[in-house]
Amino acid sequence: MNPFNFVTTAQLSNKLSNPNIKIIDIRPIDAYNGWRQKGEKRGGHIQSAKSLPFKWTNYMDWIEVVRSKNLQTDQQIIIYGYSNEESEKVAELFQKAGYEDVNIYSHFLSEWVNNPDLPMQHLERYKQLVSADWVKEVVDGKIPETHPGGKTILCHSHYRNRDAYLSGHIPGAIDMDTLALEAPETWNRRSPQELKKALEEHGITGDTTVVVYGKFMWPDNADEFPGSAAGHIGAIRNAFIMLYAGVKDVRVLNGGFQSWKDAGYEISTVDEPKQAADDFGADIPVRPQLAVDVPEAKHMIEANDADIVCVRSYPEYIGEVSGYNYIKKKGRIPGAIFGNCGSDAYHMENYRNVDHTTREYHEIEEQWKEMGITPDKHLAFYCGTGWRGSEAFFNAWLMGWPRVSVYDGGWFEWSNDPSNPYETGVPKVVSAF
Repeated sequence: MNPFNFVTTAQLSNKLSNPNIKIIDIRPIDAYNGWRQKGEKRGGHIQSAKSLPFKWTNYMDWIEVVRSKNLQTDQQIIIYGYSNEESEKVAELFQKAGYEDVNIYSHFLSEWVNNPDLPMQHLERYKQLVSADWVKEVVDGKIPETHPGGKTILCHSHYRNRDAYLSGHIPGAIDMDTLALEAPETWNRRSPQELKKALEEHGITGDTTVVVYGKFMWPDNADEFPGSAAGHIGAIRNAFIMLYAGVKDVRVLNGGFQSWKDAGYEISTVDEPKQAADDFGADIPVRPQLAVDVPEAKHMIEANDADIVCVRSYPEYIGEVSGYNYIKKKGRIPGAIFGNCGSDAYHMENYRNVDHTTREYHEIEEQWKEMGITPDKHLAFYCGTGWRGSEAFFNAWLMGWPRVSVYDGGWFEWSNDPSNPYETGVPKVVSAF
């Protein structure tokens, strides 16, 4: 293998606008998003850098991830991270994979973050997507960075599966069935009165810091589950409804329970009792604009400044399958833009990394814009029953897009009304991930 070139700060800053040069950030995805994990003055990543965490080198399909990021062997690769040792190991992997022009930038902590004139980027609401290390500080009774102080509740989400909680969870976490916040008759969010009661029963008020997470589980009867059998997407569904209700500080553990396990932290099997709160402290919903129902969805279909985004698989989108054994009609809402979730109704792989963390936000934004999903419009994301739509919404909300909602009823509600129009087949223009 050829020796690596070490680039200077001046050299790197002059290369940022060159499309044939790819800058690779191998730090944890949470650092990439904006968390300052080594005490750096500025959080985030070098402008235009792509995320390829060192952790992923342990996966057999590492090179497939590299290719999925459109990194070509004839491009110049510049790698940076917290450790030169890790950078060199990644550089060796690139060379073994046929990349010839591989370079290392070793002055990120000592120079780049200390110079405010050098451009950096971060996920707008990165604080709401927390790491296992951040949660560990909470478990240890500390007040981690960005925490407002006050009461914190760790919430292990599941759908009718307390065994997922009882078999192992983060110490101190209570469990929450998604049915506490959504009704099985419609899979829509519950009424304001029901939400108030459920949140209070779980000890949650508007001023509580709530950290939600779930497990990535796939039971044999997955097709009986609404939207997804994976507990972590249920956690994001709960997060959306909490935001809608008016919980001020809702956070999601990036990567769910898997991230906690990967960090090697203690796992508890104690059935933690719920300590009810006296009063939620606000009139629910505090943020009604986050949820869209049928009348507004119909208005958005006709509006020039709004779009309905179908976060389903391609077979569902074109009407080959309904996606669920309890939904008979096949098709999509007329004019809905394709927001491809992945392979089927129970996966969201186009929005996730290989370790289940949230996908690099630049990649989601780039592919959305290719499909005409842009932040200048009011966007309502929908799927079959609200789970996948909630996860897509959460990505847009994390990016700071100003007008994003969930069409809560989704295809289940829309298709149950025979008076609602629908489409099937391949639209004239459609893009895909």
